[in-house]
Amino acid sequence: MAFFSFRKPAVAPAVPVAAALPPPPTVLPAFAGSIRVGMGQLLVEGGEPERNLERAERMIAEAAARHCDVVLLPETLDFAWTHPSALTEAQPIPGPYSDRLCQAARQHQFYICAGLTERAPDGRNYNAAILINPQGEIICKYHKINLLEVELPFYAVGQTLNVVDTPLGKIGVNICADNFLDGLPIGHTLARMGAEFILSPSSWTVDYSITEEDDPYREKWVKPYSILAQLYNVSVVGTTSVGYIVGGPYEGKKSVGCSLAVDASGIRAQGTFNEFAGELVVADLPRPVRAEQGTQIGQMLQRKGFRFDKLPA
Repeated sequence: MAFFSFRKPAVAPAVPVAAALPPPPTVLPAFAGSIRVGMGQLLVEGGEPERNLERAERMIAEAAARHCDVVLLPETLDFAWTHPSALTEAQPIPGPYSDRLCQAARQHQFYICAGLTERAPDGRNYNAAILINPQGEIICKYHKINLLEVELPFYAVGQTLNVVDTPLGKIGVNICADNFLDGLPIGHTLARMGAEFILSPSSWTVDYSITEEDDPYREKWVKPYSILAQLYNVSVVGTTSVGYIVGGPYEGKKSVGCSLAVDASGIRAQGTFNEFAGELVVADLPRPVRAEQGTQIGQMLQRKGFRFDKLPA
């Protein structure tokens, strides 16, 4: 299934059958080594940061025992997404909640990427994601940009994007709806900045009546992840919480796991689609080779038929 259209080639003069050239070889994505990512589908209870963090610490220990290089945890795992308690109880970063994750990274000597709610010095709240190195240092902090309308009373819009160099590769961080089709410029920008892996703490939610048989995620998640992966040869990984939502504008809906890892070759790993599917999904992901930089990326996109000069239909 193609996720982006190619430019129609110009009509060439007919070539005699005897002189026909063989078809060009298929260009496969290039990889160098691999990393093991643990996608921690965590039960996140609204307004229960202590219980949520205790579960996160257990999931981190499991990921370390399974020899992961990095564990990716869900969006706003402290208070849960859009829970009203975050408006008055959110903590700074660094702060008591991020410190616990930093301590866990030091203890287990690997990378942790997780979503938290941040109370900024100016009093505003942000839907934040942090990347912590094995020394327990926060090496990247990101604030969600593509906020849903229902989020706006809870979080301010982020204003920065970052990609960091690590021994695992170049890692960019975004959050959940940043990977909606209408938010893909965020992923495009991370890829332009050189990201080889895009890690995305998430909280994918559906109505309580949706079951595994309905699978609403192919167009909503597999498609945008695949667009980025196939255009740029990056790996995009999202981890989603599980459980019913209590409090806030989405009360009664549920988070259903279905965590996802996609690269240029397709879906590498996928979590169980179920509101009770608290589990660690382990994916061994090849590290993409991304030789193009700067305007070379634009030239590469043009070769793939990507159009820069067309407004949406």
